[in-house]
Amino acid sequence: MIVTHLEPPYFAVIFTTLLSNDQTDYQSTAMRMKELAEQQEGYLGMESARGDLGITVSYWKDLSSITNWKHHLEHSEARTRGKQQWYSQYQLIICKVERAYGFEK
Repeated sequence: MIVTHLEPPYFAVIFTTLLSNDQTDYQSTAMRMKELAEQQEGYLGMESARGDLGITVSYWKDLSSITNWKHHLEHSEARTRGKQQWYSQYQLIICKVERAYGFEK
């Protein structure tokens, strides 16, 4: 589902991943992180596409909301496990969205 209800300015966190061979508990942890993110103050929505290359974009009200999410205990533990087990490579980009538009039939 594409997030369409947002009014700029807001922030986007773009998380791009290449998965490793060991995906033990990855799906359940990813679902838990989505549930937790949705409960965080300043969370606005999320889009995700998974294949050989995974891309998740989460949307946030401000930078402090992103920082608070980064320091959430379960999220920190999942990031550590991701580096040790699930990802062969990842990149995180944080950007301010000043203009956005789309199309829908």
